[in-house]
Amino acid sequence: MTHVRLLILSLLLLSLSFTPPRAAATTDSHFEGFDAEDDVVEEDDEQTLDLHKLTDLPLTQSDPSSSPPITTTTPDTNPDPNPNPTPSPADPQSKTPSSSPSQTTSFDYWDEDEFEGVPIQHPPPETDPTSIPEDALADQTTSESKTTGESKNVAVSKKSSSYKIEIVCVTFLIMFVINYFTGKRENENLALAWAAKFATKDSIFEKNFSLLGVGEGDDSPLLLKEGQNVFKFYASGRRYCSGLLATMELKSRHDLISRFYNMIVPCKDEISFEVYMNDEAMDHVVFAVAKKKVAKAMQKEVRDLNRFTGGLMAAPSGGGKKWVADELGVVSESKEVAGDLITDAVLEQVFGEKAFEKHGKDFISMHFSDQHPGTHRKMLLFKFALPDANNMADMTRLVALVPYYIDLIGRYRLSPQARSKTEAARQKAAQEAYKELQNARQEALQRKKADRKKMIEEADAKLSAEAIRKKEAKERARQMKKAVPKMKMTRGH
Repeated sequence: MTHVRLLILSLLLLSLSFTPPRAAATTDSHFEGFDAEDDVVEEDDEQTLDLHKLTDLPLTQSDPSSSPPITTTTPDTNPDPNPNPTPSPADPQSKTPSSSPSQTTSFDYWDEDEFEGVPIQHPPPETDPTSIPEDALADQTTSESKTTGESKNVAVSKKSSSYKIEIVCVTFLIMFVINYFTGKRENENLALAWAAKFATKDSIFEKNFSLLGVGEGDDSPLLLKEGQNVFKFYASGRRYCSGLLATMELKSRHDLISRFYNMIVPCKDEISFEVYMNDEAMDHVVFAVAKKKVAKAMQKEVRDLNRFTGGLMAAPSGGGKKWVADELGVVSESKEVAGDLITDAVLEQVFGEKAFEKHGKDFISMHFSDQHPGTHRKMLLFKFALPDANNMADMTRLVALVPYYIDLIGRYRLSPQARSKTEAARQKAAQEAYKELQNARQEALQRKKADRKKMIEEADAKLSAEAIRKKEAKERARQMKKAVPKMKMTRGH
């Protein structure tokens, strides 16, 4: 036991030789038995205070490329006798992190990998308006003024563009209204100029017809206005015909858009005459005269000319017979009709070579037919171009053709040979027309039957299964009843 005590005493002495004075004092006090518990409490408070100081230090993220500074601690040879020091106001560690955010402290226990990847939050810099240089303020003010000026210019340009559109629309509307009344007046003046020249007293129609105008009284108007550019004139009271209807189709001068269009695509004012011949007054005649291009189109498009004529007729082979001008084409059912209707008087007045150059510039076409498609079968059609209101006298010879051909066609009769050919052609045409009518009727019946069948099928599709079964049974019974032979009973004598 004595050896053990000596060994413990030697170890205590050895430990006291390597212990700092503060620790030695603590040990001595411990060994002496004075204030042992108080020293422990004071040491614990000191450690807690140091721990609070360390935890209150602000943390900053270290640069991965550089390691944290290494610091070594040495034992304090002059410990503070006061175990609970009170932090002074000048102590930098006593300040809170909010008062000094830029202050950082490095310590030994730094783990660089613990805060890796934490984003750095940089607070927005606070700029002092007084620290901004005057040049920058001037540039900023200039840019703001430029932006404001540009926005004002854009607004002004938008307003001016809207005003331009409104000005253009209002101007176009004013022009349209002005053109409407002026164009309307021009067309009325043109129609009245024609009526004053050819439908008043001692004029061509007044001499050849007993009734002029649309009414029966003397005060009845000569012209009937059906539109701003359409005027009609009616005359009756002449032999060989039941009446005459003249239709003037003028340019749409009242329409501004049509006026602009007519500047690009020129067109003419036209007048057409329809003469309704009596049935007994007109023989078998299918005949037309027009400019060659128009004549070819008429022969292809007009039904009676396409059916009864074979194309443009050539000039007679004999040199003694005069013919129409080279610009004109003649379409006729027979050469006899063409030779009889193109008389020398007509050639001298209008259709001759020299006369056509002077008086035929307003001629468009002339078409006679007893097979005209429509309500009236026998008609004479004339179409001329209207000159200006001041030059109505230029078409006097063309208008004179109307009463001339009324009398000529009324008196004209075909030869027996030509009549037999025309009758055969008309019988053939009548048969073809009858076949066409029958085919049209058959097509209409087939179409009606197909529609009815379709309706029945649609109705059957909507029926239920029981209704379909009953219908099939009824149809089967009806078929069986038809198949049973009929028995005739006779009474025995």
